[in-house]
Amino acid sequence: MTWNIPNILTVLRLLAAPGVALAFALLPRPFADWVALILFVGASLTDWLDGYLARKWDQCSRFGAMLDPIADKAMVVIALLVVVGYAGMPLVLVIPATFIFFREVFVSGLREFLGAQAGLLKVTKLAKWKTTLQMVAIAVLFLQGLFEHYVGMLSYGMGAQIFADVLAGNIADEFGLGWKYQGMLATFYGGVGLMWLAALLTVVTGWDYFSKSLPYLREEESND
Repeated sequence: MTWNIPNILTVLRLLAAPGVALAFALLPRPFADWVALILFVGASLTDWLDGYLARKWDQCSRFGAMLDPIADKAMVVIALLVVVGYAGMPLVLVIPATFIFFREVFVSGLREFLGAQAGLLKVTKLAKWKTTLQMVAIAVLFLQGLFEHYVGMLSYGMGAQIFADVLAGNIADEFGLGWKYQGMLATFYGGVGLMWLAALLTVVTGWDYFSKSLPYLREEESND
């Protein structure tokens, strides 16, 4: 085990993964949303930074190569569980999240089964784009939760007509309800769209790994 800066960043990203869930367990909203968003975005940035520094400083190690994909998967899976759960389990998020969870479990099982041959399932550029897209989608959905919370606070006790008049500009919008509502809608549809695109790349890369492993999965033919 080599304790250099790239590996330390990877370990911090791994530790940040449960921190996202613990934020909602220990803190009231919207503080939990802010902490989770900051932790997630910060950890996501280290995903690029640790690899860049390891290559630049020639500090690539077996420990880092092993831990990096584990940290990525832990961050994505835990954050996705939190996002989908606190969004109320809508089908537009449950379905792509299911594909993402299934693929991660399936590919991890393939790597474990292949053992010494697991090297043929090296991370591809498309898989890296998949991970990046997943992280962007989750960050946008965390932001959507913040917008939704503030819209709910500002509109609490308002009738439907007053709410509509504020959005239409017929009543002075002193607290920025209008732009927060537009932000809520934009981040929801943007986050959902990015999540479905990430799920598509997830399926494509999962199939790519499966097809590469097929020669090692076929039963040996009898020589009789």
